[in-house]
Amino acid sequence: MINYPKVHLKKGKEHSIKRFHPWIFSGAVSRVDEGMQEGDLVAVYDAQGVFLAVGHISIGSIVVRILSFEEREIDLDFWIEKISSACKLRKAIDLYGNKDNNVFRLVHGEGDGLPGLIIDFYAGTAVMQCHSVGMYLHREEITEALQKILGNDLKAVFDKSEGTIPFKSGIEPKNGYLFGETESFIAVENGLKFNVDWLKGQKTGFFIDQRENRSLLEHYSKGRSVLNMFCYTGGFSFYAMRGGAKLVHSVDSSARAISITNENVELNFPGDKRHEAYAEDAFKFMDESSQKYDLIVLDPPAFAKHKKVLDNALKGYKRLNFKGFQQIKPGGILFTFSCSQAVSKEDFRKTVFVAAANAGRTVRILHQLTQPADHPVNIFHPEGEYLKGLVLYVE
Repeated sequence: MINYPKVHLKKGKEHSIKRFHPWIFSGAVSRVDEGMQEGDLVAVYDAQGVFLAVGHISIGSIVVRILSFEEREIDLDFWIEKISSACKLRKAIDLYGNKDNNVFRLVHGEGDGLPGLIIDFYAGTAVMQCHSVGMYLHREEITEALQKILGNDLKAVFDKSEGTIPFKSGIEPKNGYLFGETESFIAVENGLKFNVDWLKGQKTGFFIDQRENRSLLEHYSKGRSVLNMFCYTGGFSFYAMRGGAKLVHSVDSSARAISITNENVELNFPGDKRHEAYAEDAFKFMDESSQKYDLIVLDPPAFAKHKKVLDNALKGYKRLNFKGFQQIKPGGILFTFSCSQAVSKEDFRKTVFVAAANAGRTVRILHQLTQPADHPVNIFHPEGEYLKGLVLYVE
């Protein structure tokens, strides 16, 4: 028997838990034991007192994030078991141990049964982001588990939770190494080299979830002029160059991102004059540029973090894609994305086609894209399918 504080659900609110959904919302809870603190491990029971799950308690609409539907201790053995399972998946899809691809997502939150935990692996460095206080409080055990599982393949563990812990928690995390340290910030993806800035960069340092979509873009790039909007550190840009693009323009509002983009291009294509980068607001650049392109990438940051701003987000996507349709040549190809979890595939698709209609362009779908296999979607948690993408042929 476990001895965690108890969370009791209202009558009839246990059905989603019995379907293995990993979240319990505030409206489902009837009462909780006194003295609970943010991030505590709790045991969840139905209205009749039957055990349902173990998880972390949180402040906010999601009250409990479930770690196990079995009555068990959340100890080092638990972390070893769960992270080993995640590692086994990455080996099965030929990412772990692949010399041409030494960067991948090792743990993807709910997709790997560990809500609130992200771990990206960069050439021997595991970069961890905790999105809940509960996960943050277990970071030392998680680090120990990583050491036991990965052995000599693990050179360092870097905690980058400073910007991801909910502000209401009262915790003030500081980014830093939990194990080891490394001066190597260069990783390899599909044979291309890139700098990873996990110290100061966005997310964990690179947007790993676009790996397969970048590879697809490479096959469409030969002989084309390419515009990569919201380029961050240039991933799509140097794939386009390897694919034989005749010209590549990279645009991002961050001067630091543009600096790293130029470094990445130089790493892979030293002295190549096909590439130019611009540190400028995306909408301003597209408003002021008269140049037309054969291939355009629109990969903005999340316009909607939650449902409350969904309408404004959809307006933003419509405006952005309208600009893209205006600047693409007849016969051009548009890669357009949304990484906003609050935006459904249907809403995104409708918004893009409203933009196409307003721009007076005839459009056909070539591909419908999503996140790669190292960002798995728990079949009981469809909300985990956050990345939406369309590849469009524009007449």
